[in-house]
Amino acid sequence: MSSVRAFTAVLGRDVFVTGRELPSFLAQVLVQPVALLFIFGKVLSELGYAQPGYAQILLPGMIALNAFLVSLQNTSFPLVLDFSYSREIEDRLLAPLPISWVAVEKMLFGALRGLLAAVLMVPIGMVMLGEINWNYSGLAFALLCMLLGSFAGAAVGLTVGAAVPPRRINIMFAVILAPLMFTGATQFPWAQLEHLRWFQVLCAINPLTYVSEGMRGALLPDVPHMPPWICVVALLISCVLFGALGIKFFLRRALD
Repeated sequence: MSSVRAFTAVLGRDVFVTGRELPSFLAQVLVQPVALLFIFGKVLSELGYAQPGYAQILLPGMIALNAFLVSLQNTSFPLVLDFSYSREIEDRLLAPLPISWVAVEKMLFGALRGLLAAVLMVPIGMVMLGEINWNYSGLAFALLCMLLGSFAGAAVGLTVGAAVPPRRINIMFAVILAPLMFTGATQFPWAQLEHLRWFQVLCAINPLTYVSEGMRGALLPDVPHMPPWICVVALLISCVLFGALGIKFFLRRALD
Protein backbone atom coordinates (compact mmCIF):
# COMPACT_ATOMS: atom_id res chain seq x y z
CA MET A 1 0.00 0.00 0.00
CA SER A 2 2.90 2.37 0.68
CA SER A 3 4.11 1.80 -2.89
CA VAL A 4 0.64 2.58 -4.24
CA ARG A 5 0.46 5.77 -2.18
CA ALA A 6 3.93 6.80 -3.37
CA PHE A 7 2.98 6.09 -6.99
CA THR A 8 -0.19 8.15 -6.62
CA ALA A 9 1.73 11.00 -4.98
CA VAL A 10 4.34 11.13 -7.76
CA LEU A 11 1.67 11.05 -10.46
CA GLY A 12 -0.39 13.69 -8.62
CA ARG A 13 2.63 15.97 -8.40
CA ASP A 14 3.19 15.74 -12.16
CA VAL A 15 -0.49 16.45 -12.85
CA PHE A 16 -0.39 19.43 -10.48
CA VAL A 17 2.66 20.85 -12.26
CA THR A 18 0.85 20.47 -15.60
CA GLY A 19 -2.08 22.46 -14.20
CA ARG A 20 0.25 25.29 -13.20
CA GLU A 21 1.90 25.26 -16.64
CA LEU A 22 -1.33 24.82 -18.61
CA PRO A 23 -0.90 27.77 -21.04
CA SER A 24 2.57 26.67 -22.12
CA PHE A 25 1.40 23.05 -22.35
CA LEU A 26 -1.52 24.00 -24.60
CA ALA A 27 0.75 26.06 -26.84
CA GLN A 28 3.16 23.16 -27.09
CA VAL A 29 0.60 20.53 -28.05
CA LEU A 30 -1.95 22.47 -30.13
CA VAL A 31 -0.06 24.87 -32.40
CA GLN A 32 1.28 22.30 -34.89
CA PRO A 33 -1.84 20.10 -35.30
CA VAL A 34 -4.15 23.13 -35.44
CA ALA A 35 -1.95 24.66 -38.15
CA LEU A 36 -1.98 21.41 -40.14
CA LEU A 37 -5.74 21.11 -39.76
CA PHE A 38 -6.28 24.72 -40.84
CA ILE A 39 -4.07 24.51 -43.93
CA PHE A 40 -5.09 21.06 -45.18
CA GLY A 41 -8.68 21.00 -43.97
CA LYS A 42 -9.74 24.63 -44.40
CA VAL A 43 -7.48 26.57 -46.74
CA LEU A 44 -6.93 23.90 -49.39
CA SER A 45 -10.62 22.98 -49.32
CA GLU A 46 -11.66 26.62 -49.75
CA LEU A 47 -9.24 27.00 -52.66
CA GLY A 48 -10.54 23.84 -54.31
CA TYR A 49 -7.28 21.89 -54.10
CA ALA A 50 -8.79 19.34 -51.71
CA GLN A 51 -11.90 17.31 -52.50
CA PRO A 52 -15.15 18.08 -50.67
CA GLY A 53 -15.33 16.05 -47.48
CA TYR A 54 -11.57 15.79 -47.07
CA ALA A 55 -11.75 17.69 -43.78
CA GLN A 56 -14.01 14.93 -42.44
CA ILE A 57 -11.23 12.40 -43.11
CA LEU A 58 -8.47 14.68 -41.80
CA LEU A 59 -9.89 15.55 -38.37
CA PRO A 60 -9.83 12.00 -36.90
CA GLY A 61 -6.25 11.69 -38.14
CA MET A 62 -5.22 14.93 -36.42
CA ILE A 63 -6.82 13.76 -33.19
CA ALA A 64 -4.92 10.48 -33.47
CA LEU A 65 -1.71 12.36 -34.25
CA ASN A 66 -2.07 14.44 -31.09
CA ALA A 67 -2.83 11.40 -28.93
CA PHE A 68 0.24 9.51 -30.14
CA LEU A 69 2.90 12.19 -30.66
CA VAL A 70 2.10 14.30 -27.60
CA SER A 71 2.32 11.16 -25.45
CA LEU A 72 5.61 10.21 -27.09
CA GLN A 73 7.18 13.65 -26.68
CA ASN A 74 5.91 14.21 -23.15
CA THR A 75 7.38 10.90 -22.05
CA SER A 76 10.72 10.99 -23.83
CA PHE A 77 11.82 14.63 -23.44
CA PRO A 78 11.29 14.88 -19.64
CA LEU A 79 13.01 11.51 -19.27
CA VAL A 80 16.05 12.70 -21.20
CA LEU A 81 16.25 15.80 -18.98
CA ASP A 82 15.84 13.72 -15.84
CA PHE A 83 18.70 11.44 -16.84
CA SER A 84 20.98 14.30 -17.91
CA TYR A 85 21.69 17.57 -16.14
CA SER A 86 18.58 17.98 -13.96
CA ARG A 87 19.00 14.57 -12.24
CA GLU A 88 15.42 14.83 -10.99
CA ILE A 89 15.09 11.12 -11.62
CA GLU A 90 17.22 10.46 -8.53
CA ASP A 91 14.49 11.85 -6.26
CA ARG A 92 11.95 9.54 -7.85
CA LEU A 93 14.23 6.53 -7.60
CA LEU A 94 14.50 7.16 -3.84
CA ALA A 95 10.71 7.04 -3.44
CA PRO A 96 9.34 3.95 -1.63
CA LEU A 97 8.21 2.12 -4.76
CA PRO A 98 9.82 -0.32 -7.23
CA ILE A 99 12.03 1.28 -9.87
CA SER A 100 9.90 -0.21 -12.64
CA TRP A 101 6.91 1.68 -11.22
CA VAL A 102 8.77 4.94 -11.82
CA ALA A 103 8.93 4.02 -15.51
CA VAL A 104 5.23 3.10 -15.52
CA GLU A 105 4.40 6.47 -13.91
CA LYS A 106 6.35 8.24 -16.65
CA MET A 107 4.36 6.37 -19.29
CA LEU A 108 1.03 6.96 -17.58
CA PHE A 109 1.67 10.68 -17.18
CA GLY A 110 2.76 11.05 -20.80
CA ALA A 111 -0.34 9.13 -21.94
CA LEU A 112 -2.62 11.38 -19.87
CA ARG A 113 -1.14 14.48 -21.48
CA GLY A 114 -1.55 12.94 -24.93
CA LEU A 115 -5.15 12.02 -24.21
CA LEU A 116 -5.90 15.55 -23.03
CA ALA A 117 -4.32 17.02 -26.16
CA ALA A 118 -6.37 14.67 -28.36
CA VAL A 119 -9.64 15.52 -26.61
CA LEU A 120 -8.96 19.25 -27.01
CA MET A 121 -8.63 18.80 -30.77
CA VAL A 122 -12.28 17.69 -31.05
CA PRO A 123 -13.98 21.03 -30.26
CA ILE A 124 -11.23 22.99 -32.02
CA GLY A 125 -11.71 20.95 -35.19
CA MET A 126 -15.48 21.24 -35.08
CA VAL A 127 -15.33 25.02 -34.70
CA MET A 128 -12.67 25.43 -37.39
CA LEU A 129 -14.13 23.09 -40.00
CA GLY A 130 -17.82 23.71 -39.42
CA GLU A 131 -20.27 20.83 -39.73
CA ILE A 132 -18.74 17.43 -38.97
CA ASN A 133 -20.84 14.41 -39.99
CA TRP A 134 -19.61 11.71 -37.64
CA ASN A 135 -21.17 8.41 -36.70
CA TYR A 136 -21.68 9.22 -33.03
CA SER A 137 -22.49 5.61 -32.20
CA GLY A 138 -18.80 4.91 -32.76
CA LEU A 139 -17.58 7.42 -30.16
CA ALA A 140 -16.92 4.70 -27.57
CA PHE A 141 -14.59 2.81 -29.92
CA ALA A 142 -12.95 6.07 -31.01
CA LEU A 143 -12.25 6.84 -27.34
CA LEU A 144 -10.77 3.37 -26.91
CA CYS A 145 -8.44 4.02 -29.86
CA MET A 146 -7.43 7.35 -28.32
CA LEU A 147 -6.62 5.64 -25.02
CA LEU A 148 -4.63 2.84 -26.65
CA GLY A 149 -2.91 5.31 -28.97
CA SER A 150 -1.88 7.50 -26.05
CA PHE A 151 -0.42 4.53 -24.16
CA ALA A 152 1.32 3.25 -27.29
CA GLY A 153 2.87 6.67 -27.91
CA ALA A 154 3.99 6.89 -24.28
CA ALA A 155 5.52 3.41 -24.48
CA VAL A 156 7.47 4.39 -27.62
CA GLY A 157 8.51 7.61 -25.86
CA LEU A 158 9.79 5.66 -22.84
CA THR A 159 11.81 3.40 -25.12
CA VAL A 160 13.34 6.32 -27.02
CA GLY A 161 13.96 8.45 -23.92
CA ALA A 162 15.63 5.65 -22.00
CA ALA A 163 17.60 4.12 -24.87
CA VAL A 164 18.98 7.17 -26.66
CA PRO A 165 21.87 9.13 -25.08
CA PRO A 166 20.91 12.74 -24.20
CA ARG A 167 23.44 14.23 -26.62
CA ARG A 168 21.78 12.41 -29.55
CA ILE A 169 18.12 12.93 -28.71
CA ASN A 170 17.74 15.96 -31.02
CA ILE A 171 19.13 13.98 -33.95
CA MET A 172 16.89 11.05 -33.10
CA PHE A 173 13.74 13.18 -33.07
CA ALA A 174 14.72 14.93 -36.28
CA VAL A 175 15.00 11.49 -37.88
CA ILE A 176 11.87 9.82 -36.48
CA LEU A 177 9.22 12.52 -35.96
CA ALA A 178 8.55 13.42 -39.60
CA PRO A 179 8.40 9.75 -40.75
CA LEU A 180 6.06 8.94 -37.85
CA MET A 181 3.82 11.86 -38.75
CA PHE A 182 3.58 11.20 -42.47
CA THR A 183 3.41 7.39 -42.42
CA GLY A 184 0.69 7.26 -39.74
CA ALA A 185 -2.31 7.51 -42.12
CA THR A 186 -3.34 10.75 -40.44
CA GLN A 187 -3.97 12.59 -43.72
CA PHE A 188 -5.29 9.69 -45.80
CA PRO A 189 -7.09 6.34 -45.42
CA TRP A 190 -4.61 3.48 -45.26
CA ALA A 191 -6.95 1.11 -47.11
CA GLN A 192 -6.83 3.27 -50.27
CA LEU A 193 -3.06 2.92 -50.71
CA GLU A 194 -3.28 -0.32 -52.69
CA HIS A 195 -1.71 1.38 -55.73
CA LEU A 196 1.27 2.38 -53.54
CA ARG A 197 1.80 -1.02 -52.02
CA TRP A 198 5.32 -0.35 -50.71
CA PHE A 199 4.10 2.78 -48.92
CA GLN A 200 1.08 0.91 -47.55
CA VAL A 201 3.41 -1.70 -46.06
CA LEU A 202 5.62 1.05 -44.62
CA CYS A 203 2.60 2.72 -43.00
CA ALA A 204 1.53 -0.62 -41.50
CA ILE A 205 4.76 -0.67 -39.46
CA ASN A 206 3.83 2.61 -37.76
CA PRO A 207 1.64 2.19 -34.63
CA LEU A 208 0.08 5.60 -35.32
CA THR A 209 -1.59 4.11 -38.41
CA TYR A 210 -3.77 1.90 -36.24
CA VAL A 211 -4.89 4.84 -34.10
CA SER A 212 -5.85 6.83 -37.20
CA GLU A 213 -7.58 3.91 -38.89
CA GLY A 214 -9.43 2.86 -35.76
CA MET A 215 -10.78 6.36 -35.15
CA ARG A 216 -11.62 6.93 -38.81
CA GLY A 217 -13.43 3.61 -39.02
CA ALA A 218 -15.41 4.35 -35.87
CA LEU A 219 -16.43 7.89 -36.80
CA LEU A 220 -16.62 7.56 -40.61
CA PRO A 221 -17.62 3.94 -41.31
CA ASP A 222 -18.34 4.66 -45.00
CA VAL A 223 -14.67 5.54 -45.61
CA PRO A 224 -12.48 2.50 -46.41
CA HIS A 225 -10.60 1.47 -43.26
CA MET A 226 -8.91 -1.40 -41.46
CA PRO A 227 -11.05 -3.88 -39.51
CA PRO A 228 -11.42 -2.52 -35.96
CA TRP A 229 -10.12 -5.67 -34.28
CA ILE A 230 -6.83 -5.40 -36.18
CA CYS A 231 -6.37 -1.84 -34.89
CA VAL A 232 -7.01 -2.91 -31.29
CA VAL A 233 -4.71 -5.94 -31.47
CA ALA A 234 -1.91 -3.95 -33.12
CA LEU A 235 -2.13 -1.19 -30.51
CA LEU A 236 -2.16 -3.68 -27.63
CA ILE A 237 0.93 -5.37 -29.09
CA SER A 238 2.63 -1.97 -29.43
CA CYS A 239 1.82 -1.07 -25.82
CA VAL A 240 3.18 -4.37 -24.49
CA LEU A 241 6.23 -4.56 -26.75
CA PHE A 242 7.44 -0.98 -26.41
CA GLY A 243 6.38 -0.83 -22.76
CA ALA A 244 8.53 -3.86 -21.94
CA LEU A 245 11.47 -2.50 -23.95
CA GLY A 246 11.11 0.93 -22.34
CA ILE A 247 11.06 -0.48 -18.80
CA LYS A 248 14.09 -2.64 -19.61
CA PHE A 249 16.08 0.34 -20.91
CA PHE A 250 14.87 2.51 -18.01
CA LEU A 251 16.07 -0.03 -15.43
CA ARG A 252 19.44 -0.22 -17.14
CA ARG A 253 19.86 3.56 -17.12
CA ALA A 254 18.55 3.93 -13.56
CA LEU A 255 20.82 1.25 -12.14
CA ASP A 256 23.84 2.71 -13.93
